[in-house]
Amino acid sequence: MLCTAHALHRQLLHVQEELVSPAMSTTAAVAAPLRHSRPSPLNPNVTATATTARPSSVNTRTHLANLDRLLVRPPPLPLPLPPKKTPADEPRVQVDAIPDDDRSGRGGLLNALNLSTFLPFTRKPATDEMSPRSLAHMQRLLTLSPRPSPRSSIAAEWRRYHGEGAWVGLVDPLDQNLRREVLRYGDFVQAAYAAFHSMPSSASHSHCQHRTLVLPDRSYRATRSLFATSSLSIPPWAQWQSAPKWLTQRSSFVGYVAVCENEREVRRMGRRDIIVVLRGTATCPEWAENLRTGLVPVSDDGDDDASAQQHAPKVAKGFLSLYKTAGDHVPSLSDAIVEEVRRLVEVYKGEELSVTVVGHSLGASLAVLAADELSACLTADAESTCTAADGHRPPPIAVVSFGGPKTGNRAFADRLQKERGVNVLRVVNAGDVVTRVPGLAPPPTMADGYAHAGGAELRLDSRDSPCLRPDAGPACCHDLEAYLHLLDGFAGSGRPFRADASRSVAGLLAFQRSNVKRAYLERARVLGVEPATASGAGDRQYGYLASPT
Repeated sequence: MLCTAHALHRQLLHVQEELVSPAMSTTAAVAAPLRHSRPSPLNPNVTATATTARPSSVNTRTHLANLDRLLVRPPPLPLPLPPKKTPADEPRVQVDAIPDDDRSGRGGLLNALNLSTFLPFTRKPATDEMSPRSLAHMQRLLTLSPRPSPRSSIAAEWRRYHGEGAWVGLVDPLDQNLRREVLRYGDFVQAAYAAFHSMPSSASHSHCQHRTLVLPDRSYRATRSLFATSSLSIPPWAQWQSAPKWLTQRSSFVGYVAVCENEREVRRMGRRDIIVVLRGTATCPEWAENLRTGLVPVSDDGDDDASAQQHAPKVAKGFLSLYKTAGDHVPSLSDAIVEEVRRLVEVYKGEELSVTVVGHSLGASLAVLAADELSACLTADAESTCTAADGHRPPPIAVVSFGGPKTGNRAFADRLQKERGVNVLRVVNAGDVVTRVPGLAPPPTMADGYAHAGGAELRLDSRDSPCLRPDAGPACCHDLEAYLHLLDGFAGSGRPFRADASRSVAGLLAFQRSNVKRAYLERARVLGVEPATASGAGDRQYGYLASPT
C-alpha cells in the first residue's frame, strides 16, 4: 500500500512539471529527430517518408483523467462463472456476481481496492439472504454428503431420550442429543420413500421376502419389508390409460423393520433398538383411505352397551383399514409388524431392548396404531413367560411422528399413553395443515372428536429458516426434507436458526426450488452445484409425494 502511494505521488509530480513548463515540452517535441519509415515490401517503388516522432506526453489531460478514474472509480464487476464449472476447476469464486450486490453504495476505499470480495461483511446483503459464514460452509450445505452431529453417549439416560417422562426438559430448548436421534429416525423414513420409488409396482409374493434397502445408518440392518393393503379398489372406469400401474394397486411397500446390530452403537445408546419405519401416502387407494375419516372402534369386543361404545377408543376408518387389511400375497401390516417384532425380541432375549415406531404423514398414524397393538402384545407375552425370579419386562415403545394427522378420539389417545405406556414425540410444522386434520369441524360431543396422542410436541416454523421463503406453500410445509431441515436448525422457541446447522439443502433445491430463497439459488449457480430436478425423482428419492390426482 505505501509503495503504491509513493509511486502515484511521483507520477503526479511528474505530470505537474509537464503542466508548468509546456514550452519546454513543445520545444522538445519540435526538436525531436526525424525518423524514416521503411518502404512497404508490397510496393517498393514508394519512397520513404519522413515523419516526426510522437511525443511521450501528447495529451496530458487524458492521462490525468485516466489516473483519476484509477484512483476514484471502483473496479468493474467480475464476470459470472460458467454454469457447469465446479469449485475444483475454479479455486476462488467471486461471490459479488449476484445482481443484488450494490458495490458502489458501501465500502468506499474497500470497494476501490477490490477488498469487498474478500470481506463479505462490507457488502450490502440481499433482501432475502442470510448468508453462511463462508463459501465453504455454503458449498457443504449444497452437497449431498451428510454431516451428522457428533455422537455423544446417551447410555446413562437412554430411557429419558426414548420417551420416559414425555421428553420433559429436552424439547424446548432442544437437546442436541435428542436432535440427532430424531434426525436419524427421519432419515430412516426417507429410506422407506427411496425404496418405494425404486420399485413402486413390485409387490412381494412372499411375506418372507423383502427388497434391498440402503439405510442411512449402517449400524442398523433391515430384517423385513412391510406392505399396506387398502380395502378399496379403483374401478376400471376411473383408471387412466397412461397412468402407471402402481398408482392404483391395492398393496404397496410401505416400510420396513430394522434392528441395530453394531455393538459399539448398542453400547453408545445403552440398548439395542428395534425400529418400525413407515412412509406417507403414495397411491390412489391410500389417498382414498385418507378421506374415510369416520371413527370406528379399534377392536371389536362385542360390547353392545351404547354408553361403552360411545366412550370406546376409536380411530379413523381409513387408517384402520390400511393397517388391518391383508393383501392377495402379503399379510396385513398389523400381522407383519407384530410377528417380526416378536421374533426380534425373542432373538435378543435377555438384552436391554427398545422399540421405536417412526412415520411421516399417513405413516405417522399407522405408527400410532402399531405402537398401540405392539404394547398390548409384548406386555401379554412378558406376563405369560416371566417368573417371580427373572422379573422380565417388555421393552419400552415410543413413537416419533413427522407431520402426522390426528389418528383417533380422546379415549384412544388416553389409552395409548396411560394404559399402554406409549409416548409420542410429534414433530409439527406450524404451516402444515395435515397436522390439524381430521376433525376441523367441531364434533357433536367431545367423545366423538379427534385428539392427538399424548407425549410431547416439537413445533417448528418454516419462517425461521434462512433458506426457505417465508411464504412457502403447503406442499413444502408438509415435506419431510423440509421438516428435517427445520429440525436441524431449531434451537428453541424464540431463538434464531442455528448458525452451525449442517444438513444439506440440496434436497430442497431439487424438489422445492420454488420455495427456496433466490439468494440460495444464486449461490448454487455460482458454485456450480446443479441439483437434480423434480423430473429426476426416480433416480434420487425424496420424502414427499404430491397427490396423484
